Amino acid sequence: MFSPPLGESQRGGRAPKVQINPGYLLSMIMEKNTTPAVTHRLGEVIEASTTGFVVQCYRLYGAPPLGCLVRCGDEAPVYGIVHEVTTRSMDPGRHPIPRGEDEATEEGVYLSNPQLNRLLLTEFRAATVGHRHNGTVRRYIAPLPPRIHSFVYQCDEEELQAFSSSLEFIPILLASPTIQAQDDVIASFLRLASAAHPEPERFLVEAGKELAVLLGGQLQRLTSILRRLSP
Repeated sequence: MFSPPLGESQRGGRAPKVQINPGYLLSMIMEKNTTPAVTHRLGEVIEASTTGFVVQCYRLYGAPPLGCLVRCGDEAPVYGIVHEVTTRSMDPGRHPIPRGEDEATEEGVYLSNPQLNRLLLTEFRAATVGHRHNGTVRRYIAPLPPRIHSFVYQCDEEELQAFSSSLEFIPILLASPTIQAQDDVIASFLRLASAAHPEPERFLVEAGKELAVLLGGQLQRLTSILRRLSP
């Protein structure tokens, strides 16, 4: 976290006057006072490393959207951004086959074949972008990965607003070799985060400025991301 900007020293030998940036102060207050809320539980961690984790959802097709901020673990929460969602057969050796030739709707396929809920599963992968230590949000990779079977929750608007009050974690997404669609993930996260802020358009403008600094010399990529931020 950067230190708050200081005012210039005044003449006459007097002590320098300290001026605290209101935005910086608000960010610190939100980080200290915003504790993880018990929200909708999505599933459990089934694979984890220091850079990311895989979650198996409790419900078929129960994954959060691309770019969603999730939290896992109760004692030492780790934050991740969803970058891939997969639905597949539980048995790697068995592939789904067409079942809806005589069905009028797709929903009818599942109603006529209730066993599909036990034969198929939905997973999602999240890139680690921060953690909480001593009640404060740290927007960098945690010292240790989350434990297997850690509960995973979708962050609510208050927690999302607090986490996205600073975008210092964006370089993690830009540099991650495991995220196949980095630009789409970043744009999706920023769109979701903007909705959690009182002034969504202002948030997106500031995010665009941050990206312009990080992607200096990559005008084509910057333009591509900014286009994805448009409504």
